Amino acid sequence: MIKSSLPPILHSNIGMDNIELRLLVAADLESFKGHFPEQAVLPGVTQLDWAVRLGCQYFGYCEAVANLEVLKFQQLILPGQEVTLSISNNVAKGKLTFAYSDGENRYASGRIAFDISPVNSSDGASQC
Repeated sequence: MIKSSLPPILHSNIGMDNIELRLLVAADLESFKGHFPEQAVLPGVTQLDWAVRLGCQYFGYCEAVANLEVLKFQQLILPGQEVTLSISNNVAKGKLTFAYSDGENRYASGRIAFDISPVNSSDGASQC
């Protein structure tokens, strides 16, 4: 997966099984370059990268994505916008559900399934 720069987090609301992060989609992000010349838009792959990396950071998953489910991109995210990234954790299934929104506007959503089979090192410790 492409590794992009994580956006500034303006506000966070952290729960046991869910998080809400208010993000600033800065106009100078590398991801905007060349996507598209007439009107820069935040690529879907960047949105996925942020959801995976931030979800893993908060919920302790390794970044080994097994599958993407019900992935939808409804509206464009433009330079300079603020959006809320909501992520819910389903521990039993090893899945995160994410959505990018701003009030009533929904930008993208989906579900990320992780490879949660344990990987052990020679000393018995679990590794990502």
